[in-house]
Amino acid sequence: MYSIEWQKKARKQLDKIADSDTRREIKNAVITLADFPSATQVKRLVNHRHEYRLRVGRYRVLFDVVNGHLKVYQFWSFESVPL
Repeated sequence: MYSIEWQKKARKQLDKIADSDTRREIKNAVITLADFPSATQVKRLVNHRHEYRLRVGRYRVLFDVVNGHLKVYQFWSFESVPL
């Protein structure tokens, strides 16, 4: 079981998502990551500064696992270029 750390950029990006249902869906998906690596929709990234990507609907969540902490770095819609 991992503790979840929301980085400042990720919090700001989440707050900018207008649809409250989508925000709730992303938050719930990230909470399920506490059981990582048994979480589904997770892909290990190659040649990227972050280790993993979680797919939540049309959004992607970038995160790393460091010393028992799951660090959530940023979100983006897969239709746009990552920030």
